[in-house]
Amino acid sequence: MYRETHPGEFVGEASQTNHLAWSLLVITLGLIFWALVALTNAENQRYAMASKQCQDRLFPAELNPACLSTVQSRPHWWQHVLYALGHVAG
Repeated sequence: MYRETHPGEFVGEASQTNHLAWSLLVITLGLIFWALVALTNAENQRYAMASKQCQDRLFPAELNPACLSTVQSRPHWWQHVLYALGHVAG
């Protein structure tokens, strides 16, 4: 009898969405993205130092810190990630 007067959704009604699971998924994906960016930057700088791409011109035994922040030692970011994941020091 009162079915037609009941609104479809109101403030006190419980949601059917599992917010905890979706929140954990978004946080996990964010952490994975952050870890990939950090791994890419670290491997980029490590390879630039190993291949001596950032040697200081005046002092060959020193590194140029400005070069380390801008160097692209490999053509693509995924090459850094694949190398770093495949060559984990144990």
